[in-house]
Amino acid sequence: MQFCDDCGSMMVSRDGEMVCQNDDCGATTERDEALAAEFESTTEQTGDEVIETEEGANFEGKPTAKDIVCDKCGHGEAWYTIKQTGAADEPPTRFFKCKECGHRWRGYN
Repeated sequence: MQFCDDCGSMMVSRDGEMVCQNDDCGATTERDEALAAEFESTTEQTGDEVIETEEGANFEGKPTAKDIVCDKCGHGEAWYTIKQTGAADEPPTRFFKCKECGHRWRGYN
């Protein structure tokens, strides 16, 4: 990643030069091809980066937590999955789905 020397915003590669993403700044700099070989630009996420949040996501078969209470129906058991949503030095986030009513919520450690 390359950052703008003027405002600190992230720069993107356009037509062989690096362009600041901050509309108020608009700074450009020549693209350093030696640095460009170290970078990989992507336009979509891979499956590992996507967090299950859609209504029909399959939680069945994942581990269950019996010490958890659903806020919606009061049931005491839920499926869960763990994802690292923050920095590596932060605890992971647990995503729950009630086994009774299907309500979903996050649990932070």
